[in-house]
Amino acid sequence: MVKIRNLQKSYKNFPVLRGLNMDINDGDVYGFLGRNGCGKTTTMNIICDIIPKDDGEITLGDGEKPVTIGYLPESPTIFGYMTAREYLEYIAACASYDGDITKRANEVLEIVGLTAAADRRTKGFSRGMTQRLGMGAAIFRNPELLIFDEPTSALDPQGRSEVIEIINRLKSLGSTIVLSTHILSDVERVANRIGIVNGGVLAEEGDIRSILRKHGGDVINLTVHNLTQENKIELLKVDFAKAEFNNETGLFRFGSENIEDTAKRLMKLLAEKDIVAEEFKLGTATLEEVFRKVVG
Repeated sequence: MVKIRNLQKSYKNFPVLRGLNMDINDGDVYGFLGRNGCGKTTTMNIICDIIPKDDGEITLGDGEKPVTIGYLPESPTIFGYMTAREYLEYIAACASYDGDITKRANEVLEIVGLTAAADRRTKGFSRGMTQRLGMGAAIFRNPELLIFDEPTSALDPQGRSEVIEIINRLKSLGSTIVLSTHILSDVERVANRIGIVNGGVLAEEGDIRSILRKHGGDVINLTVHNLTQENKIELLKVDFAKAEFNNETGLFRFGSENIEDTAKRLMKLLAEKDIVAEEFKLGTATLEEVFRKVVG
């Protein structure tokens, strides 16, 4: 859906993008990650043709037929004197939508969960409702590519869950979505692929599960309280090079290349020392841990 090669952009001689390469496949929910100021919003604005690039190539779709894009900025501006329905009708007019506007507005309101608030003035909307209406505007024309810039920022947990639910629904409908956010747990919930920008270039890209295993590997979470210092040292020695311990929570974390062998040795030691574990869980590293590793 999107192929980017050697994308470059500077502001007043300060290079933001220094040769960015990206590949977003048809049907991806692509988590676009990086620190503040790394060039994520700049990249999305260039894809949407809002700002010009300095150099590089961007190919959308097959490069021949135009690709429709729906864009949700971080803080969508909604006219407070309009109702939600009126705002979507306004968007339809701006986009020269040639279908049944009323029917499509009803469909969109249902998708973003605003049917009950369709005829309310938007000036009374919560931040989450405003964000969902902004998503409705972005999807109104059934675009082939959706770009969401920080759609869950500044939302409470319920608002975030509602937005994530909408993204999951759009995913099930086959939409290709670029999702930029600092809330990495949200990316883990919906994305199948990620790209991490660092220093103006793409530092990592690929299937999210493969990247988690590549950089974080398998892990064991072991929680034990009221340990003697001797037992704590014995547990850490099982995989000392990759073991961590949080004294406040009693959590041991073992990042092992041979997870099964480490697990067996830990269980044997727990039995020998008569140590009762409150938690013993095998899993993979979190995206937050991998992100910190990739961007330093």
